[in-house]
Amino acid sequence: MKPRLRALFCDHLSIMRGKYLPQSKIGDDGTRFCRSVFGTHYDRDLLNAPGAMVYQGLPDMELRWRHDDIRDSWDETTQIVLGDLYDDAGLPLPLCPRGALKRAVAAWGEIGLTPKVGIELEAYALQGDEAGRLEPYDTPGGVVYGTGPFADPLRFNDRIWEMADRLGFSLDMITAEFDAPQFEYTLTFDDAVKAVDDIVLFRLMAREVALEYGVVLTFMPKPIAEAGGSGMHINFSFADEAGGNALSSGPLGGPEHMNDLARNCLAGLLHHHKGLAGLIAPTANSYLRLQPGSLSGYWKNWGGDHRNVTTRISSEGGPKARLEHRMADASANPYTAVAAVLQAALLGVKNGYALPPMETGDGFEKTDARDGTATSLKGAIADLAADTALTEAVGADLVANHVFMKEKEARKTRDLEGDALRDFYVYFI
Repeated sequence: MKPRLRALFCDHLSIMRGKYLPQSKIGDDGTRFCRSVFGTHYDRDLLNAPGAMVYQGLPDMELRWRHDDIRDSWDETTQIVLGDLYDDAGLPLPLCPRGALKRAVAAWGEIGLTPKVGIELEAYALQGDEAGRLEPYDTPGGVVYGTGPFADPLRFNDRIWEMADRLGFSLDMITAEFDAPQFEYTLTFDDAVKAVDDIVLFRLMAREVALEYGVVLTFMPKPIAEAGGSGMHINFSFADEAGGNALSSGPLGGPEHMNDLARNCLAGLLHHHKGLAGLIAPTANSYLRLQPGSLSGYWKNWGGDHRNVTTRISSEGGPKARLEHRMADASANPYTAVAAVLQAALLGVKNGYALPPMETGDGFEKTDARDGTATSLKGAIADLAADTALTEAVGADLVANHVFMKEKEARKTRDLEGDALRDFYVYFI
């Protein structure tokens, strides 16, 4: 088969949408989609969401890309590309998540800083039983930090690593996580848009490679009720105009060596803690994970090398100084999630919010923090809608569409539990 092009974007539900285009179109720089994708829910319910223009004729939008961004894919017959969305008048589509991230990067650029991002993804492996029901992948020797055939008998992760290496993804690590059959995938730091482009394509590749082995690799936050949750930890720092790490105050890291930029970023993340949840933990299933004492980013707190706080300060200084925000999960659109975290941090820089004291509790039996996220999607969306500063920073039109769709989702999933709730999401996330 002659090479073809797979043109993709990541939508409001973090679903990858795209088209296969013939070889003759590889030299082009765009293709068109129905804008009302942004009114389409997981269950294919078409809703008159703000900006989706469902009742205005379901018009086109255009996906545009740079030819230099076309890359090889894991399918040898196909090249692949990500792009930005534009409305039918040729203007940037306000609902485009990738556009929201580019706006966040530009906002930091106005103060002379370039965001650098590294993302950690966690996922569970499931397989169908004889009746077709999804069950946990059998890893008889699975342990945290497990490697080799006891942690992954089919060795599908070896194939994911091989493919990532061939395609130029800068893998930092693959390992078994705390609960079997759970795995962690980490890509190295890069400029924010490239880092998220890579994580979006890596996630898609990993799911499609795993499926060849009969494995449904799901990045949803809580697919197995009795097991731990899966997060999408967002690590970030900033390069200054000289190329140095602007979060660093010297060779030593940790809370005692934080500079003013780090303190202001922390204050912004804490000030917008509740509003952030509605954007970066955006499914009903997210609130099975976001619970006290679950290492998940529930509490409005921060600390040093402490996995039971929401924002963790790296103990590494110098070029490796960074902040790690631990609330998000991969049911969030990664572009929107990173944009929201960067914008909340920037609001802290601009507004000079007060930074509360560092968490001193263990996070299991004792916690200084007394405020956490909402305990349901409905509550988190209400908190997001109330956070007008964060809404305006991320993009009022994008957030209005998101709030509408997630309010509907909260009602759709209200009476679902167990496998029914899992199956509402599992094949999409």
